[in-house]
Amino acid sequence: MNDSYELIIFDCDGVLINSEELASEVCVTAVAELGLHLTPQQYADRYAGNPVAEIWKRVAHDIGRELPEGFRERVDQLVRKRFETELSPIEGVADVLTALDHPRCVASSTQLPLLKANLERVGLIQHFDPHVFSGSQVKRGKPAPDVFLYAASQMGADPAHCLVIEDSLAGVTAARRAGMHVIGFTGGGHISHDLDSRLKTAGAFDTFKSMHDLSRRFGR
Repeated sequence: MNDSYELIIFDCDGVLINSEELASEVCVTAVAELGLHLTPQQYADRYAGNPVAEIWKRVAHDIGRELPEGFRERVDQLVRKRFETELSPIEGVADVLTALDHPRCVASSTQLPLLKANLERVGLIQHFDPHVFSGSQVKRGKPAPDVFLYAASQMGADPAHCLVIEDSLAGVTAARRAGMHVIGFTGGGHISHDLDSRLKTAGAFDTFKSMHDLSRRFGR
């Protein structure tokens, strides 16, 4: 595993930072007002990893009507308020990035300005900048492979020799459609008990629960 990859591609939300956990908590409260009652884990299982516009499209479908006017904007504001005070890196990820010898980048569904701002807020941007890529830069978001293929092309890497670190079914599916190897991270606070098996079913060749496990995979 040490020498066989030209590029390591990290998803951001739920892999590098705890944003998925915070956003799921906010959104669960918000969608309950619409009659959709889910736990944060159930919410993440159903919607995590997809572009925000697609998430709200799916929520509207699930409740059987259009979202109330101003709903999305209100939820976005609440999420960003939580980020201002509670956003943090996933435990151990800074150590992994410091020790990692491979070329690396980020490929996320989050809009590029917010993605970079979040990474800067938690002190991780220096491990990637300028190699931070967003689904907003391509035609189709995850689970389409576009953002991963775009990241590989920008980094000059063969997709077949890329390793993706993901925590969502949409992300794992996107990576496999891009012809990349992918392993699943199952240590986030938003993760359900059976995500391990579902990520493997979606195409992850393995999973890990802590960043220390990832360090060991690279012989660190």
